[in-house]
Amino acid sequence: MNAHDLPLANLPQIDPAIIARARKQAAEEGIHIIHAIDREIGVGEAAVVTALAARLRMSYFDTSVLEQATADFSLWTFSEATRSRCAVVKLDDMLLVVLTDPFDDKCCTQVESRYQHPLERALAHPADLEAWLSRREESMRAMSAIDSVAAGDPNGFSANTEELSLAQISEDESPVVRIVNSTLYDGLKAEASDIHLETRPDGLHVLYRIDGVLNRIAHVADRALAQRAISRVKVLAELDISETRVPQDGRFKASIKGRGVDFRVSVMPSMHGEDIVLRILDKQNLTTASEGLSLTRLGFDERNVEQIRRHITEAYGMVLVTGPTGSGKTTTLYAALSEINNGRDKIVTIEDPIEYQLPGVLQIPVNEKKGLGFARGLRSILRHDPDKILVGEIRDPETAQIAVQSALTGHLVFTSVHANNTFDVFGRFAHMGVDSYSFVSALNVVIAQRLIRTNCPQCVKPVKPEAAELRRAGITESITDAYAAGIGCAHCRGSGYRGRRAIAEILEMNDDMRDLIQTRAPIRTIKEAAQAAGIRTLREAALDMVKHGQTTIEEVRRVTLAS
Repeated sequence: MNAHDLPLANLPQIDPAIIARARKQAAEEGIHIIHAIDREIGVGEAAVVTALAARLRMSYFDTSVLEQATADFSLWTFSEATRSRCAVVKLDDMLLVVLTDPFDDKCCTQVESRYQHPLERALAHPADLEAWLSRREESMRAMSAIDSVAAGDPNGFSANTEELSLAQISEDESPVVRIVNSTLYDGLKAEASDIHLETRPDGLHVLYRIDGVLNRIAHVADRALAQRAISRVKVLAELDISETRVPQDGRFKASIKGRGVDFRVSVMPSMHGEDIVLRILDKQNLTTASEGLSLTRLGFDERNVEQIRRHITEAYGMVLVTGPTGSGKTTTLYAALSEINNGRDKIVTIEDPIEYQLPGVLQIPVNEKKGLGFARGLRSILRHDPDKILVGEIRDPETAQIAVQSALTGHLVFTSVHANNTFDVFGRFAHMGVDSYSFVSALNVVIAQRLIRTNCPQCVKPVKPEAAELRRAGITESITDAYAAGIGCAHCRGSGYRGRRAIAEILEMNDDMRDLIQTRAPIRTIKEAAQAAGIRTLREAALDMVKHGQTTIEEVRRVTLAS
């Protein structure tokens, strides 16, 4: 983008005196020159960057232009680019040096000395360049280990299963250990929930799931090395490395900076080898998260919190949370238990695995190898004089039957099941052979939930949505004034989103609803009765967030279905 083609009359006036004062402030206070100039003229940093680029006859690179460019870290490294806020990029077969400080001649001189010829200069907003670099940070960390293997560099990344640290990463001489442990280390740093190692014809692909979305991080082109990396993970999880034709499950432990981290490992055979998914369970983060855990902190709105609290304080019955894997079901159940854990009731849980440690609660881990499954554990729990019971997940007919009977015999049962919405739950239990009369008699409430990404608070901007996008999302009223979206920054790794919050569809059982379900009324009739009773669907809950500028239509359509 050629900012110098813009009419100067329409741009803020930045004279040499303003620049001189701003450079002095920046040097004395350690602030960025763009921020210092904006202090002087108060037009906004974006306008300052555009005006400077035009007056200095430099190209202006906004986010869209940066995304079209290819990073060149061959001579000016990633770490140097991050430290100096100055990067070399290739665009349309031309090398350019992208600056955030147009007066940083020292950086330009250093870069040009590396490349041994002058480079065209371009100007970018500091936040835009930081976001662009941030999107490449995790990739560069993992790839640095891979590159060092190819070059035979002994200073690549490594770690061992007892301790993951950059110091030990630099000491290990095994290229396989360097690749695996740098991937684990970077996944923890990126706050990923899962690490995917996918074997493909061109080698191993590394992906992280961050805030529920997969991000491509690195690629190991050496297929032999990729297979050895897969075997390394299997060794850590104590799995059979000679068996490559059937799925395997395992786990292993590591520590980083003195805190324990569990990795649950799932190995799946594929056409080109084996794929591995590692679920990260950071014990310290989970313990910290469980302290003060409440429904409000999960992001539920006041209406949802009031509905859920009304049912978790009942004397008996079943509180059922449903949703796909990774939708936050277990966290919601823990939050509910935390709120009613007053020390006067015996609370017992059976889980696979125990994800949060709750004080004053007897928590039992499932151990299938030893014969302790959900059904057997639940039968034993009933002999342990409980008042409240948490069954982590209902997976089979036997567990479903015992959970329903427990709710009917004076216990308050908290549990979860996989279903897409509140109404699919009834078909799920019918499929498991549970008598519909017993089930609806025991059931107090069904909570279907999802986790939806929220706009990054650091880079969120008002945006005008397109009319076609509104129609596709089923929004009829105007939300132009409230609609907002993140443009991407270092805080959110350039995604525009930072963090997630829970949304819910809550079906409260009453006599009319129970009658309809017991008589096997059509699902349309049940839905109409629920709507008459005031149920709010997941899509409606998500659109409420859009109308308050908290998320985007794109995210709503990704997470929920139209009613």
